[in-house]
Amino acid sequence: MRKIWLRNPKRSCLALAALCGLIAASACSVAPKSSTLKRVPEGQQNSGFLKDYASLKPIPQLDGEALIYVNSDAEKNLRRYVAIIVDPVEIYVNSKVDEAMVPERARETVAIYFRHALENAVGSAYPIVSTPGPLVLRLRAALVGVDAGGDVAPLDDPALTAKPLPKAIVLEKVAVEMELVDSVTGERIGAMVDHAKLGAGAEVGTENFSRVARFSQAMQSLDQWANRVREFLDAEHELSAEDAARADQSYRPYGQ
Repeated sequence: MRKIWLRNPKRSCLALAALCGLIAASACSVAPKSSTLKRVPEGQQNSGFLKDYASLKPIPQLDGEALIYVNSDAEKNLRRYVAIIVDPVEIYVNSKVDEAMVPERARETVAIYFRHALENAVGSAYPIVSTPGPLVLRLRAALVGVDAGGDVAPLDDPALTAKPLPKAIVLEKVAVEMELVDSVTGERIGAMVDHAKLGAGAEVGTENFSRVARFSQAMQSLDQWANRVREFLDAEHELSAEDAARADQSYRPYGQ
């Protein structure tokens, strides 16, 4: 067998050491994973979740607490759509909150429940689907202004298996930003920003908090926000006074 001898063992060792150093330096230079935390810009009421806020107007049906937009194109009327996709909810925290106090796991806990509440609220108006298509809406929603609370007290019932969060998540000053877009074209069909203060006393302190009576106010608040989204949809489905009068005039009971 032919042997291969290194001409300069010392130089080879130095080259190997340099190569190892380059590999280590490359590994250290890899950018750290960016945070998924979204914040409300300091001094701003809106989060930036919606691309356009200028076209939003008050809606009397929601007690003046909400601003809405509805596409004026008759071909893009909400009444024409037959199904809806509800996207995962996005969470925007208070601009000054410490990121360590609102970890991703805690934010996901709230986002998952609110998405479920939205599906329950709108599902009887539009069947929930998962695939884009003609006449299918996509509902995008964000909870804006989530804050951090204090330590989570031990559960009253030790038999409960809900895992405590590091810190409570406070929903007291949360607003909802929502947008309905055509699932194929992405064109905006409707939008709403709702600043109704429904979260007084609402906080979340455990995963699967829906099983813990202590956090029932949080569940009720999230359900109410979802129901206001449904009220917006219902208001847009109502006939105008002119259309209602025309319908009454054309009504002929059976047999007449």
